[in-house]
Order: sequence, then C-alpha cells, then structure tokens
Amino acid sequence: MASKKSTVKINLPGGILSAGDLRTIVKAAEVVGVKEVQMSVRQQLYINLPHSKISEIVTELDNSGLFYEIDFDEYPNIVSSYVTDEVFNQPDWLTEGVYADVLDSFDYRPQLKINLVDSTQTLVPFFTGNINFISSAVPNYWHLFIRFPKVSVNYQWDGLIYTDDIAKLAKAIESAILANKELFYEKTNANGEFLQALIEREHNFAFRKTEEELEMPEFALPYYEGFNNYGKKIWLGVYRRDELFSIDFLKDICAICLKTKIGRIYTTPWKSIIVKGIEPEDQKYWSYILGKHQINVRHASNELNWQVEDLSAEGLTIKKYLARRFDSIDLKTHGLCFAIKTQPRTGLFGSVVIKKLHNVRKSKTKTSDRFDILYTPNFNANSKNYIVYKSRVLLTDMDEYLAELSRFYYEEKGLNNDFNQHFKIEEVKQEEDDELVEVYQCKECLSVYDVTYGDEIGDVLPGTTFNDLPDSYCCPICDAPKTSFVLTNLNFKL
Repeated sequence: MASKKSTVKINLPGGILSAGDLRTIVKAAEVVGVKEVQMSVRQQLYINLPHSKISEIVTELDNSGLFYEIDFDEYPNIVSSYVTDEVFNQPDWLTEGVYADVLDSFDYRPQLKINLVDSTQTLVPFFTGNINFISSAVPNYWHLFIRFPKVSVNYQWDGLIYTDDIAKLAKAIESAILANKELFYEKTNANGEFLQALIEREHNFAFRKTEEELEMPEFALPYYEGFNNYGKKIWLGVYRRDELFSIDFLKDICAICLKTKIGRIYTTPWKSIIVKGIEPEDQKYWSYILGKHQINVRHASNELNWQVEDLSAEGLTIKKYLARRFDSIDLKTHGLCFAIKTQPRTGLFGSVVIKKLHNVRKSKTKTSDRFDILYTPNFNANSKNYIVYKSRVLLTDMDEYLAELSRFYYEEKGLNNDFNQHFKIEEVKQEEDDELVEVYQCKECLSVYDVTYGDEIGDVLPGTTFNDLPDSYCCPICDAPKTSFVLTNLNFKL
C-alpha cells in the first residue's frame, strides 16, 4: 500500500527568499529524502513528502523562523511585485526599501489574500488578492481594491492609502470581513461602501482624495527567463516545464549566492525563480550549474504565458498538451496569457481562461471532459470580468479554438486595422446572413447558457432561447436561479 502523502506549504512574504532560508529548506528536504520542491502562484514553496516524515521536517523547520502549514492553507502568502524592481520596471518612488518597510510592518499573519503591486509592471497580477494595494502616481500613496472572499465582487476604496497605514488598514479590513461573514464573505451582494463606512467609524485612517484614477499599463507579459542585463549587472530567470526544482540544483544556487554575496532569490506568480544582482564575472558559475543540471533557459514565449493551479497534475498535463500543440502549429500568442482552471474558485488570472466544466452529464458515447473558453474585455489579464468565447469544448479541439481567439486578439487590438490602413488593403465584409446567438453567463460560478447547445444536465434541448426557459430554471453547476444569468456576448453561429 502506498504511503499517505502530505504537503508542507512555506510562505515567502512578498516572494522573497533569503539565501540562508533557502539553505534551511534544502537541508530540511534532504533530511526527509525529498528530491524536488515546487513554487506556487502566490509565490510560496511546496514540499510534498510521505506523511510519516512530517515529524522529521517539522523538527528542521521549527528552528528556522519560517512560517509553514501542513496540508492546510489558512494563511495565504502576501504577494508583491518586489521581484520586478529594476529588472522589469523603473518606478519613480516604489523602491526596494518601500517594499521592505511595508512587508516588515505586518505584525500579524493575514488570513485573507493581500497583494502589493506596482502599477507600472505586468509580471505580477493586480487583483488576485482579496485586499489589493496598487501604487498610485502620488509618492507613498496606494489605490485599494477589495475583492470579497469567494465571489467576484470588487470595490474600489474611496481615497488613497498612505504607505505606513497599509498593514494596519489591511488588518482592520480583514477583521471586519471575518467578523461579519454574513455580510461580506461569499456574498454576491457584499457592500463595499458599507465596509468602508464601518472601518472609518472604528478607526482613524487619513485617506487622501483620489485625484487621478488608476491607469493600468497595457498588459504584456515580460519574458522572465534566461540571462538578462540591467544596468551593470545581470538577472537570471529559471522556469521549469514540470514546475519542479531539484534539491541538488537549489543546493548549488545556495552555494553560488553565498560565495558571490547575493542575499535573496525571488519567486514569481509564474512558478519560476529570479536571481538579481549577478556580477558579469560571476555569470560563469550560473551557466555552469544550468548545464550541470540540464536546465534549459530558452523556452518559447508561448510556453511561459500559462497560469496553472498549484499542485494540479491535471492542469499541468493540459498545459503541456496545449503548449506542444501551439508549438506544432507555430502559433503566435505574444501579449496573451492563459489560465487553466480545473477546480471552481481558484484565484488565477489570465487574458484567456480555460475552465473545466463540472457535473456535466456524460452519455455512454460521450465521456470526455468539456471546457469553456473565456476571455477578458480588451484581453486585459488583470480584469476579473469574463466573456464566453466557446462553450463545452473538447480538449482535442481546444488548440483550434485558441488559435482562432489568438487571431481575434490581434484584430481586437486594432493591429490588423493599422496594417490595413497603412497598406490600403481592403477589408473583407462579414456575410450579412450570419446568425447571431445569445450567450448568458451565471454571475455566481461563470458557467454559461448557449442557445446552440441548450442544457444537457437540465434536459433543455439545443435551440431553446433563454427567454423560453421556465422561471424555475437553475444553473446546472451551482443551482443559482435564472435571475443570476446575464447576457454576456453575441456570438456568430458557426
């Protein structure tokens, strides 16, 4: 009988891992015979091991000062864009010192997800936290967006937040939400204005008037792999196709960092690691260990732009399959990023979302999983609003539809219009007799009702319009009432 497995999750606040802490983790993993570790979308580190080895690794970690949880995630990591400082952006005021001061000011362990993000970068997502602080144009002031737990309800705080108040305000907001779950937790009618009034009544924070709305940059995922120059130094990004980093490789990283006086390693929401501050004369050491461990740092960009749930073998398999298909058809996806959601309510972000459908009735002849393909308005990966592109798609047909959507992306961005106007190429007109099809989406779980397909689970025949559904109709996935569906798109029927 196979031994029971456990997972140790180690939080790395802000995605920062000191060389000393990495050495501690490596030692603890070696003691229990672990050969590899994984990173997470919230910049954490996972160690999978036999349950019988838990007491041994606990002994090693308890003396380290690192915060960890076993088979649990009560305290999600604080995500930050610290990793992007200097290498992916040059902010005016949000420097390494500001990040460090904010992270050091947290004197409690947050139970809600907190993001600290520079508004000028596009590597780290803006809105995947419950409490999202985003830098403003005013030095030392931040925009604040609340995404209420377990729902897609967002509220923009009225006023800018001072840097020194971030930790205290986050604690106050978390306390209010957890103490009033009947109002704010897993509630689609959560009221942000009421939450802010509650905070202002019980606490004395000085909010600065918002004079300029947040201007998010045009999303373009930077290439986060390989050796890259910045200033007079070099940074190295390491991505692993299987999301696994060997203990032997991490041991060598520790050795080089300690030898060359590099104090920190950074984790990214793309489950990769970045090392900054490499002196040109020390690059040879890093090149050596990459070769020693047969680590490729020349992956195609259309393989690097995927978000997959943590510890999801199914999601990783789907990613590998689609990445291979993209490569075989030589598909250009620059500017897009894809998220694969095999479970409901996972906090991934992406401009294109591949969402597995659950509770789909399977006939004797049709047993394959089905997926919805969604995309965000203007293909902004930081948006939490989704538009249905195709419904109930088989995985084997996925690459064809994603290729269509990629082409649509370049059209939506107006790149084809710029080209046509510049070179005076006539546009082919859409046939006027195309039939438009309405698509409705459940606000609770984002499942869709497409008149083309009907609802097999609810015994609704294909071709049945949404208006013809009875008032008693419920979402086949989450049982939400018919009134929870909204018209999201008009698709051309193929």
